[in-house]
Amino acid sequence: MCGIIGYIGKKPAAPILLQGLRRLEYRGYDSAGMAISNGETIARIRSVGKIDSLSEKMKTVEIPGTVGIAHTRWATHGGVTEENAHPHTGCGGKLILVHNGIIENYRELKEVLSSSHVFTSETDSEVLAHLIEEHLKQEDLQQGVVALRKAVEKALAHVRGTYGIVVMHEAVPHCLVTVRMGSPIVIGFAEDENSHEHEYYIASDASPMLAYTKKVIFLEDGELSVLTREGMETFTLKDEQVQKHVEEIEWNDEQAEKQGFAHFMLKEIFDQPTVFEDAIRGRYDLAEGTAKLGGLNMTEEQMRQINRVIFIACGTASYAGMIGKYAFERLAGIPAEVEVASEFRYRDPIVDERTLVFVISQSGETADTLAALREAKRKGAFVRGIVNVIGSTIARETDGGTYIHAGPELAVASTKAYTNMAAVTILYALQFGRARRVSLATGHRMLQALVEIPKKMNQILVQTEHIERIAKKFASYQDMFFLGRGVNFPVALEGALKLKEISYIHAEAYPGGEMKHGPLALVSPEFPTVAIMTKDQLYEKMMSNIEEVKARKGPLLLIATEGDEKAKEISPDVIYVPETMELLQPLLNTIPLQLFAYFVAVELGRDVDRPRNLAKSVTVE
Repeated sequence: MCGIIGYIGKKPAAPILLQGLRRLEYRGYDSAGMAISNGETIARIRSVGKIDSLSEKMKTVEIPGTVGIAHTRWATHGGVTEENAHPHTGCGGKLILVHNGIIENYRELKEVLSSSHVFTSETDSEVLAHLIEEHLKQEDLQQGVVALRKAVEKALAHVRGTYGIVVMHEAVPHCLVTVRMGSPIVIGFAEDENSHEHEYYIASDASPMLAYTKKVIFLEDGELSVLTREGMETFTLKDEQVQKHVEEIEWNDEQAEKQGFAHFMLKEIFDQPTVFEDAIRGRYDLAEGTAKLGGLNMTEEQMRQINRVIFIACGTASYAGMIGKYAFERLAGIPAEVEVASEFRYRDPIVDERTLVFVISQSGETADTLAALREAKRKGAFVRGIVNVIGSTIARETDGGTYIHAGPELAVASTKAYTNMAAVTILYALQFGRARRVSLATGHRMLQALVEIPKKMNQILVQTEHIERIAKKFASYQDMFFLGRGVNFPVALEGALKLKEISYIHAEAYPGGEMKHGPLALVSPEFPTVAIMTKDQLYEKMMSNIEEVKARKGPLLLIATEGDEKAKEISPDVIYVPETMELLQPLLNTIPLQLFAYFVAVELGRDVDRPRNLAKSVTVE
């Protein structure tokens, strides 16, 4: 939610900032703005709505300069207005900043500052600008960069909450100060080959800077960096200098483009066979019939001591965790459960040194999941991360874990990250299973089936036109049920979520056997059901549940195994998927539901990549 981009160097800042804002659109926003210093004054421009609106407004004014900051805002405190859009200024308009996060004590601070400061917005963010201004006296500015840094440090000592901020001041024109506390900040840098002067990019994640550099530094909580053309210095908020490690980002700019697809979401659905191979490559031993995820950082003896597994996640990631639950219980014989991250830390979770906790997050920055991670560590559990973004906070704060290697996922609705998360949970379950009770033959058979998944994904993707035709038939309905049983119940949950997220159609998911316990009352010719009835141990029972829906004249869309002629007898609308082992079925069965949701949303004219009210990375509670 919300996005920051900053630049300091020799190039005109405006085009870099504008392009950076476009790269951050996937995070969700309702207004945008930027501020640029020309060395003497700072010009600010803001707009409500899409980045295109800001771009049009920029054509009417000149905003030259090579130092600037910009922001996409997703409203938390205060309505969607230009006054509430970032960047925000102090009273004189000379100090200006952008902020991600939530200032929990902003009302108290505002009340104290109101006697000498005039506020022009309803936001908590503006309080930061006035608070820093309060600690920056005119005579201090003679110290330039040092004065600005120390004012930021002093101000933040009074703040409770989360923040990622970038600050600039008219009197210190060639300097940006950035700080992180609970909201991610990435700094990218490049060097001018002729002058050897530095240029820096600051952002909420690496995507806005991939066109310019792959060399990045990730700030930790409580760290502050001062950036000038001469270089960068990093300090703690206690004024202790810190040496930072430079990392190389694997993604490139081209990977973040649509590559000819109508939407990022469609491209990312089609990415799945390739990125799935990336997720499992080098992580299994076919001869030994086992997975080998080095990031687990546990000995086999420690693995045998684990008597409980908890998956902690939000939304789509939690459904990937549910697949992991089924896999751990079946393969490793370990009781497993899935916890919604936002609930986990607000009760008294029972974990100990024999509990293994997996925290799952595409961004690695999900606020609720991060807080749950810290609570689990505090109680002594083994905590491991399953994330996509290298260098993210969850990746750094866990004691081990695995990157899912899905690459940039720019559509708000997760697709390829979900299947890769699920694949990694299954690999972990197999690794534990082989250490405890799974035979070599079973492990070998399972890995053989796993290796075939990308080819079978492609067999589903070639049915795109068929799925589109079905989606158009169902797009006029206002409500839908999604049914699944066993390991396919999480698939039903994910299918319903995808439809809700991007089409705004009301959808609910149930285990098939639960329909007769109340939901069946809603079934009618106007209330269709999407049912997953692939061949598994619950096939006959699922068939009975589907017949109950058919008897009440509810329209049916079936996901069935190739060659299953019974499906055609039940409904004219069938999407066939290749056969695979039962535990691996979700890796295939989810794809037609992703395509179905996508084409329904397109038919309804929705903004598929950026659905209303949602954000890709939820970095606040």
